[in-house]
Amino acid sequence: MNMNEYQALAERTDRPVNQMDGILHASMGMVGEAAETLDHVKKVLEQGHELNKDKLIEEAGDNLWYIAKLARYCGVSLDDLAQRNIDKLRRRYPDGFTVQCSVGRAE
Repeated sequence: MNMNEYQALAERTDRPVNQMDGILHASMGMVGEAAETLDHVKKVLEQGHELNKDKLIEEAGDNLWYIAKLARYCGVSLDDLAQRNIDKLRRRYPDGFTVQCSVGRAE
């Protein structure tokens, strides 16, 4: 499956809303899923829980669902979103990541 196929399949499990409600729901969902991911890592680091990679993968998948929704309500495909991110990273780090580029970058 490619990213655009995923986006179409994920849309099947979403309820249609207006653009701003869709963007708001997707944004809140991404934050919520990120918090669930961080909560698991906190429990591993601070409370002696075992690292559960399946849990992290599940949360990442949930976050991907919300990212697909946000992209859709912004009028772009996941492939386009991914390409735009790679283009930005290439501008920011033309020769790959370096601390110097990271510290000196303006954006």
